[in-house]
Amino acid sequence: MISGAFSAPFLDVIPGFEGASKYKIVTISGASMGGAPDSIPVRLERGEPADVVIMAAAALDDLITQRKVVAGSRVDLVRSSIGMAVRAGAPKPDISSVDALRRTLLAAKSIAYSASASGVYISNELFPRLGIADQVRGKSQRIESERVGTVVARGDAELGFQQISELLPIAGIDYVGPLPAEVQRVTIFSAGIASGSIQRDAARALIDFLASSRVTPAIRKSGLERP
Repeated sequence: MISGAFSAPFLDVIPGFEGASKYKIVTISGASMGGAPDSIPVRLERGEPADVVIMAAAALDDLITQRKVVAGSRVDLVRSSIGMAVRAGAPKPDISSVDALRRTLLAAKSIAYSASASGVYISNELFPRLGIADQVRGKSQRIESERVGTVVARGDAELGFQQISELLPIAGIDYVGPLPAEVQRVTIFSAGIASGSIQRDAARALIDFLASSRVTPAIRKSGLERP
């Protein structure tokens, strides 16, 4: 089970792993947090089988505490930053500074953010920190079970915020850039072995592969960094 931020490099390198090993990977996607029926915590809670879980480190730690992921199995894979996108061809607003970001958000007609780690930060911390939570509440929407970029591409939101690696693969949008450094939230995404795994050797082999230098080029191409 894998959350969106690591999906692009994962899907890029998995054929190589399968070709070099005896294992076949079945991938199930879901958010790291939130109550959506397809989020990883909800999937595990209802007993869906998994061998490896890849998600935001804080959410993975929660699952370790709940004994749904094996203690001591966590391996940090990437650092992920939040970015913004607009519909393809639309003017790119200025978000190069905190003041510019505030003005852009206040001027926007509609704003979309994810239901997972980046969206929780955007709605619960960034908007209040910028002093605009009340002004943008009525024009903001939390997106569950699909990519924010997809919502922006079809014109259902003017601005979209999500992990950069989740925005870049989406057709029909233009990536504007990252949040300013002063208000950026970097999230570590990590892998762990699910407590219910019946193929722990395969799970460990996959995690070791994803942490290896062979995967680093795909990670960088996706707008991610190694920890």
